[in-house]
Amino acid sequence: PYPVLPENWPAAAMFEQLQTQWRIAAGFGGAMHTGLDYAAVWAVLHGQRVRNPERVFADLRIMEAAAMLDMNKRAAAAATKAPKHG
Repeated sequence: PYPVLPENWPAAAMFEQLQTQWRIAAGFGGAMHTGLDYAAVWAVLHGQRVRNPERVFADLRIMEAAAMLDMNKRAAAAATKAPKHG
């Protein structure tokens, strides 16, 4: 759904492959994404033999930060709309 510049395709493709590698912290206030599992990120980068993995990792971190803001904002909004029990 989003246009991707050609130079960003390696990071965009890798970001898609890592969609199950998010770390999530849960507590009384709900769950919150805390970032990607970097051990998994590097395993995939090396396993896929990505060219220039340091650049792709840097690009992934930018995408990670933007995604975390969005996911956590949505989670917070959903938590305020959830029915209260008790």
